[in-house]
Amino acid sequence: MEIFNDHKKLYGTATTLFIVLTLLVAIFPALNNQESYKPLPNSAELTAEQLDGKKTYIENGCVACHTQQVRNVDMDKTWGSRPGIAADYARNKRMGFYFNTATLMGTERTGPDLTNIGSRQPSLEWHLLHLYQPRAAVGTSIMPSYSWLFEEKAIPGKEDVIINLPDAFMAGIEGKIVASTKVLNLVAYLQSLKQVELPDGTVSPEFLYKQEKQSIAEASTSSDNLPDGEELYSINCMSCHQQNGEGLSGAFPPLKGSKIVLDNDIDLMVRIIMNGYNPREEYAVMPAVGTNNNLTPEQIAAIMNHEKTSWGNEGRKVTADEVRKIVDSIKKENIK
Repeated sequence: MEIFNDHKKLYGTATTLFIVLTLLVAIFPALNNQESYKPLPNSAELTAEQLDGKKTYIENGCVACHTQQVRNVDMDKTWGSRPGIAADYARNKRMGFYFNTATLMGTERTGPDLTNIGSRQPSLEWHLLHLYQPRAAVGTSIMPSYSWLFEEKAIPGKEDVIINLPDAFMAGIEGKIVASTKVLNLVAYLQSLKQVELPDGTVSPEFLYKQEKQSIAEASTSSDNLPDGEELYSINCMSCHQQNGEGLSGAFPPLKGSKIVLDNDIDLMVRIIMNGYNPREEYAVMPAVGTNNNLTPEQIAAIMNHEKTSWGNEGRKVTADEVRKIVDSIKKENIK
């Protein structure tokens, strides 16, 4: 063929073919995806502080152990309310001219998935303690300590964020452990990781290969048809108050033998679960777990009954109707 004897025609044809294929195979599909998978309506751009925290997350290799993807298999229900979709990552943008979008989906789960960690664990104090000394928050943790993101001060300033470190980990520390701006921004990024609800009318993807067991909402362990309080406690409360209910001395208060837990008047206990609590100085501030995690009165009652009857506690069990009245009252107060 003549084309093979004319280098201009040969290279011209090859270049034209390359450009056409690039447009058809790469550029046009990418533009179509960009149009089809727009950011979800309730999602938000990362703030400057959260973006800085994301950079710290990348710098410290967190993506090597943690994923940010809820797969559509039943075993991933632990990490999110629904499987992830392309639109969940639509707000990721290039972090610089020489950097890609940093969609941190990861490949390993040496540590738990972080897709919904902002909802599962919104507590600033817990995250700071966990980053400074993981074994203080989770006794069996294999995560390395990121203590270099903190500093020890003899006299902290008014604006400094101090960590409530358990007594067992205070050896060799004479002052107070203070969080740096870098680690505060890292926690802000972790707190921003929340699954966004899909728009009304959008069909949520299903979890596949479902395991043959009752869900938390269906499982019943009492004559009141309440959910499994022990399982709900492990999901919503155990990371701070511990499996044995003894909390962490100097960080999180105990529920074992707690006057609030054992009190027959349940109003204060329900309000703490719904609105959070700022206890004495030696303990961290508790987030509004009930509100943040959209717990139903039945789920709250189940958690309370587990706490009231575990670890040697002998408190009065509550009903969902008792809790519902208080929850409704709290919601009305918050609207005003």
